[in-house]
Amino acid sequence: MNPIEPFWGPQTSYLNFCEEDYVITRYVAEFINTLSSLIYCAFGLYGISQLSKRNQASLSRCIPYYGLIGVGVCSAGYHMTLKYHTQMSDELSMHLLTTPLLYRILTFQKNAQYTRTIGTTLSIAFAIVMLVHMVMDEFLLHAVSFGTAVLLITIKTIQTIPRQIHDPAIRFNIKIVSRFGLFCFIFGYTMWLVDNFLCPSLSGARDLVGMPLAFLFEFHGWWHVFTGIGGYVAVAVVDLITSSEVNRDPTPEMAFPVPLAAKIIAEVVGGSGSGTKGQ
Repeated sequence: MNPIEPFWGPQTSYLNFCEEDYVITRYVAEFINTLSSLIYCAFGLYGISQLSKRNQASLSRCIPYYGLIGVGVCSAGYHMTLKYHTQMSDELSMHLLTTPLLYRILTFQKNAQYTRTIGTTLSIAFAIVMLVHMVMDEFLLHAVSFGTAVLLITIKTIQTIPRQIHDPAIRFNIKIVSRFGLFCFIFGYTMWLVDNFLCPSLSGARDLVGMPLAFLFEFHGWWHVFTGIGGYVAVAVVDLITSSEVNRDPTPEMAFPVPLAAKIIAEVVGGSGSGTKGQ
């Protein structure tokens, strides 16, 4: 039995993660998972603030950052309450982030007819996935479609970078940043898998080390942190290569830890960020 009476009542979501429920407070079911979800909001707000500083905060450019904020709010709501409707909003928000981003990178520099076709196709696919997911409680289609969207965004972004960014130093830095973002996403997914399949071992490790070090073994929280970084990098890079700012290196102005990671990676691979790599 939980030591604290849950404020939100019994769990109705069909997914529950490895973190023990209602340990810190009766108002938050999974404390670390809820807290770590807010990193998406922080990255989204930071991205919008940077656009505003440059007077570039048009609605079309801000929408993906609003998507990041939405993911954070919905994820936090889900982990805080463990209710079915908040779980659905969390999973819906993931598609509300990837779908506009995929639309933007697929329709960049395309004609009006192609753009309309892609927009219609993505809208229909989005509606089908979410209706099937919510009506049938079918998780596999949601997971596969989300993973496919991430893969397509990654492939198209990698293909577009050398075509759009002509300055070799900027192109080198953006490639480093993109690969760092991809690594973060893959590492975060690994944390998600470990949290799901090795939960007894993680629980044992938390019991062994005690608080507050036990928080380090909440691997679903690390999934939030690393996919938050990866999602932010994806939004920032797609925004750059589909805008008129491709002659400006955004790396130093990106949110922590991206500039630091880019600097370290450049030094490791022997580049200076202003050399000839990535040409």
